[in-house]
Amino acid sequence: MERCGWAGPDQIYLDYHDTEWGVPEYDSRALWEKLILDGFQAGLSWITILKKREGFRAAFDGFDPETIAGWGEPQVARLLQNPGIIRHRGKIEATITNARAYLEIEDFSAFCWGYVGGKPIQNRWATLAEVPAFTPLSARMSRDLKKAGFKFCGPTIVYAWMQACGLVNDHLTTCPLHAPCAALA
Repeated sequence: MERCGWAGPDQIYLDYHDTEWGVPEYDSRALWEKLILDGFQAGLSWITILKKREGFRAAFDGFDPETIAGWGEPQVARLLQNPGIIRHRGKIEATITNARAYLEIEDFSAFCWGYVGGKPIQNRWATLAEVPAFTPLSARMSRDLKKAGFKFCGPTIVYAWMQACGLVNDHLTTCPLHAPCAALA
């Protein structure tokens, strides 16, 4: 069996695929962090985000939404000078906006997992060509997140995030991690 075709060849990519991607995440703050990182990934490769993830965590105070929600232009200006992250004003400002929106949702994990009935959707894709870029469910979730005040959360970003957080099991059926992730459901 072979890993999903997108994983590799960098070790950081392989490690991410083998230990994190597709594993159901139920912690609200971790779900929020991953949604923010997926928003930063828009227009870039995921390997770029993985290589800068620790830089993001340092720059964004461990992705503490309570702290970030209070930020303003001084913090935006500071982050725009930080080479350890993606220096995109719109994405930085969206992170602050998203922290405020996150705080308005009583239980972000329950909010997210409610879309899939509390357990991962088990897809059975044999090839990468079969895996959609987004689904009607990710489009609905995207609309609802935007209504709640979130930014940088279009249907494609949301679907990539759903895959990463294990809301859907999109490991290919030929991947040795498909069955273990399915067992976590």
